[in-house]
Amino acid sequence: MAAISSSCCCFSMPYKPKPFTPSPPLLSIGSNGGFPLRSRAFKTLAFSSSLSTSSFPTGIESLKSSAAPSARRSVVCEAAPAKKADSAAKRARQAEKRRIYNKARKSEIKTRMKKVLEELDVLRKKTEAQPEEILVIEKLIAEAYSTIDKAVRVGTLHRNTGAHRKSRLARRKKAVEIHHGWYTPSAASVSV
Repeated sequence: MAAISSSCCCFSMPYKPKPFTPSPPLLSIGSNGGFPLRSRAFKTLAFSSSLSTSSFPTGIESLKSSAAPSARRSVVCEAAPAKKADSAAKRARQAEKRRIYNKARKSEIKTRMKKVLEELDVLRKKTEAQPEEILVIEKLIAEAYSTIDKAVRVGTLHRNTGAHRKSRLARRKKAVEIHHGWYTPSAASVSV
């Protein structure tokens, strides 16, 4: 198992303090709806002049010797891991492989659904369509169902998403059948 090492680079930069002007404090005079007003005390924001030597075991001496007593300096530290852990690199490779695999499956599902929906739109717009024409579309729907089921089985799609997409195709097919009069819904299924 490889250990993660990190490199640290510290250096000092000149710091020019900006004047700090706080807003006037609120006074505790009277009350505001039963709640007394409290005064706010502002403390000046300053960089700590005493750095602990345990934080920077080798660099603090150089900071103390190089910094003039009147000039302030801010410390900038940069720490980055030297390399990614082996397990993280493997996870990244696996995730990329799955992303490409899932992208291909999802693309196939979209293509098959698009073909079915386009064929159903064409059939719906036909004025003298025959009931036998729906058989070709039913084969396309079966292929789309199969693709969706495979995607759910391998984990590309959630099972509810797969069910939603299959239901969408079935509802669209039923709407076309009702439009042409090939299917009449029973009274029990109509009363929702």
